[in-house]
Amino acid sequence: MTQLDPQLTERALAARAPRYTSYPPATQFGPTVGPDTMLDWLSQIAPGSSVSLYVHIPFCRRLCWFCACRTQGTLSEAPLAPYVDALVAEAGIIAAALPQGVRVSHLHLGGGTPTFLPPDLLRRLFGMLDAHFPRAPGAEISVEVDPTELDDARLDALAEAGVTRASLGVQDFEPAVQKAIGRPQSFEQTRDATLGLRQRGIDAINLDLLYGLPNQTQASLQRTLDMALSLEPDRIALYGYAHVPWASKRQVMIREDDLPDGRERLEMSQRAATRIKAAGFSAIGIDHFAKPDDTMAIAAHAGVLHRNFQGYTTDSAKTLIGLGASSISRLPQGYAQNAPATAAWKARIETGRPATVRGHADSGEDRLRSAVIERLLCDFRVIPALFADREAVAEWTARAAAAWEGAVTLSAEGALEIKPEARHLARMIAMEFDAYAISAQRHSAAI
Repeated sequence: MTQLDPQLTERALAARAPRYTSYPPATQFGPTVGPDTMLDWLSQIAPGSSVSLYVHIPFCRRLCWFCACRTQGTLSEAPLAPYVDALVAEAGIIAAALPQGVRVSHLHLGGGTPTFLPPDLLRRLFGMLDAHFPRAPGAEISVEVDPTELDDARLDALAEAGVTRASLGVQDFEPAVQKAIGRPQSFEQTRDATLGLRQRGIDAINLDLLYGLPNQTQASLQRTLDMALSLEPDRIALYGYAHVPWASKRQVMIREDDLPDGRERLEMSQRAATRIKAAGFSAIGIDHFAKPDDTMAIAAHAGVLHRNFQGYTTDSAKTLIGLGASSISRLPQGYAQNAPATAAWKARIETGRPATVRGHADSGEDRLRSAVIERLLCDFRVIPALFADREAVAEWTARAAAAWEGAVTLSAEGALEIKPEARHLARMIAMEFDAYAISAQRHSAAI
């Protein structure tokens, strides 16, 4: 591989950038989008079309210090049933606003810890969702799983619900790292969870790992990778730990002196990618890996991979409906986010209207820039001829090529491509297509 100009890497090591799971980033959402807007947008969905559904379960028995998700800790199961009651009510409100014949092609339960729900509530939740949002043939049903919150009864409930894919949070198997991030989780617990899922026909297994954690070293990360690969997952997500204590207060528990610096993070990510690819995985975008016969690898090869709030996805639905506190919906017209706090979300649902409190109505230029950034982060290239306003896109690619000379190539037709040795710069290069003023301090490290 050609060596990248060291000055380009130096420029990126201290940089911060959005992850671009949405455009504009959620930091740009405002209060102009509310319940009436959400109802109007829902009414415009084409009858009989396929949509995606995301359900947020914010509860965790423990609050891991590294996490920046919208979660709340509880040692008791007391809040769970009332929360599911509110989800049932919200689903009814949203379903009543949908045109006839809408079907769900992708359903994802995230959190928090969805598997914190006891089996009876899992069954009730899935039954309610099926009643309000019928599944399309071949729908993918995925759940985020905490192996420490999984037993046979929960496994049986997931299997009965028709779950097809499970994403297991691992982060790191090294005891010293787990202690530093407040997440004890043994390899044996993760192995048993994986076996239990597969024994029940849930064969598609994703593992989520992190690099850049406190007390993490090159050697310890390689040990974690060896253990993770021994579980033979179909996909691996390797995210850079986002240290944003101004946004996630629990991260103050992590000593910044224990964190690897930018150069160490970069070396960790590159050596980890080499190890995962050597095990037979294809690299997908900036932080995913999949077996070559996995649907994600096939979509990436065909140029039809997508990116949303769950990261990279094969989901091609134009509409993603979010249920639960803090959930974000993505519709052709823009983004709509529910009230983040559980109590505020419940109070809004009790009025019989959507819990939308903020969002963003997309302009035509927003949609164009969003599509360009998605292709850049999925394919590492932007071809102006594939977009309706090819002149505008060609102007943007020329500007990005000038800003990142040496990291990209630009064809005579204006097509921009990130060089293989510069793909770790993709998020910074994507910022060249972002029309919004971005405060770098509001985002995580770009590497």
